[in-house]
Amino acid sequence: MNLICVDDEALVLQYTLAVIRSVVPSSDEVHGFTSSAEALEWAAANPVDLAILDIDMPVINGLELAARIRQIRPAASIIFLTGYSEYAVDAFSMHVSGYLLKPVSRDKVADEISYALEKKDTESSAPAPARISAVCFGGFDLLVDGEVVSFARSKSKELLAYLVDRHGSSITRAEAAAVLWEDSFYDRSMQKQLDVVMRSLRATLTNYGVEDILEIQKGSIRIRPEMIDCDLYRFTEGDANAIDSYRGEYMTAYSWAEFTAAYLDRKAQKVRR
Repeated sequence: MNLICVDDEALVLQYTLAVIRSVVPSSDEVHGFTSSAEALEWAAANPVDLAILDIDMPVINGLELAARIRQIRPAASIIFLTGYSEYAVDAFSMHVSGYLLKPVSRDKVADEISYALEKKDTESSAPAPARISAVCFGGFDLLVDGEVVSFARSKSKELLAYLVDRHGSSITRAEAAAVLWEDSFYDRSMQKQLDVVMRSLRATLTNYGVEDILEIQKGSIRIRPEMIDCDLYRFTEGDANAIDSYRGEYMTAYSWAEFTAAYLDRKAQKVRR
């Protein structure tokens, strides 16, 4: 495994590298840089499995650096490093590959690296019978091999949209009902309505041959984000094209999407300054 760590503060970089090397199998595969340009030059000549990047750096910040690394090494996992806890929680609540809060701790580093590598293994082994993409900027649509998926029920489409918004996090049946029917009591009648919506969603996905993106367990439901190409996910990973494509509109049909829209607005403004 080749791992790079980039932080413009030399002392912080040295400390972070020491912690990383204490938890990875081979410290020879861990490389540190105080310059984003030098890190990019190295990545162009060497494979990169995981990049741990400081967010606030001069010239090329962490988000832009992540996007450039992905252009060179598309399979690289990214973990962001920040000194501001409120910024970390806000920016990475959807947990793309991960984030580390300065000063890093050994346990947290071990957890985040383990998560990123497990996610990479899952992505490499995930079945891909069809090209699946989700468009979240503006309205919401799911596409399979370029064809827009037609949902039998609008609530089924909204449920899928919310699952995409949650970026793979599981939600309970009660939470799903609260999103779909605001301020309604989660009683037996509501449970039956939700059953109908979930069956319809599963049937639609099955018709298009992409039912594997949905994971339903007892009492919870989630999507597998590693199977979906999504403008939202690319945005949170720092993809420059995705950031440029955001024009202030996100899943406009759904009121619950306003929270993520506010996050995207703040991030886009910061990156474009």
